[in-house]
Amino acid sequence: MISVKSTADLAKMRASGKIAGGALKLVGEKIRPGMTTLQVNKIVHDYIVSHGAKPSFLNYGGFPASACISVNEEVIHGIPTAKRVLKEGDIVSVDVGAIKDGFHSDTCMTFPVGEISDEAKKLLEVTQNSLFAAIDIVKAGIRIGDISHTVQEYCESRGYGVVRQYCGHGVGRQLHEDPEVPNYGVAGHGTRLVSGMTIAIEPMINVKGAGVKVLDNGWTVVTTSGSLSAHFEHTVAVTSEGAVILTLP
Repeated sequence: MISVKSTADLAKMRASGKIAGGALKLVGEKIRPGMTTLQVNKIVHDYIVSHGAKPSFLNYGGFPASACISVNEEVIHGIPTAKRVLKEGDIVSVDVGAIKDGFHSDTCMTFPVGEISDEAKKLLEVTQNSLFAAIDIVKAGIRIGDISHTVQEYCESRGYGVVRQYCGHGVGRQLHEDPEVPNYGVAGHGTRLVSGMTIAIEPMINVKGAGVKVLDNGWTVVTTSGSLSAHFEHTVAVTSEGAVILTLP
């Protein structure tokens, strides 16, 4: 069932989104070679808690951390650990959520660690651009398939693989709500957007092929090709004029 938010609800989501976005902004300022993914997780956790919210991901379905931190060929759901040390040239997807006053927000960025390869730079650029291309078309009256097709066309036309097993989603009182928002699909199909809907759009894009698999830890998803993967996400509110991004810091 799709939840349509009131003006008061949207104000609360903007508050939680600002916190989640602020946590990612701080990660971008702090991340460097030699840090562990557990240290990155602590940056996220401490920021969210210090701003009066709770990390949405901590213990969600048994997930043991406050952020999903996925390195290089890891697509999503990487588990932070003191053993994973970031090195020059890595790319790191940091996926965070915050809940405040009963409403969740969900956002992700893929960060370069030091100087990265041209291949990695292009992947980050294309993935982030596909997210904003999708956000640009969001308004009341379009369909989910229009968003899906926009991401797919943008990335596949440039030779990249679009992950199909995982997708964006509604966000609100629950971290994951209806509708699903795939990153591939047919324009003009699917649920029609109405004002007050809030959705997370989150392209997950691979350098080579769409194939992914889950590691033995039951969480971490990696590319089957071993190629790099990037992940960018914003929570947005639908209006008649367009999208309002709720997860800006």
